[in-house]
Amino acid sequence: MILYGIPTCDTCKKALKALQAAGKQVTFRDIRAEPLSDAEIAAIVAEFGSKAVNTQSTTYRSFSDFLKASEPEAQIKAQPTVMKRPVIKADRWHLGWDATTEAELTA
Repeated sequence: MILYGIPTCDTCKKALKALQAAGKQVTFRDIRAEPLSDAEIAAIVAEFGSKAVNTQSTTYRSFSDFLKASEPEAQIKAQPTVMKRPVIKADRWHLGWDATTEAELTA
């Protein structure tokens, strides 16, 4: 299982802690230190579409109008931290961390 996020994200920390407490083998992928490949970005956007971009973030709000009008792949490639976090690749892709995702992944 791979958890894509950033180490300062509280939601990523919470997800990682819960998964490890459930005995899951989790690889944390810091998307700042180890940027996503074009193939990884394409896979995430193919799975989640525009929901992969956190349009409420300060990163997104700082984008130029041109970048805001761009495709999600271009937005994530330009600034990886605009991606909604965490993205978890297990048996399938998961976006965000809520009670449903937690129940499914820690069972």
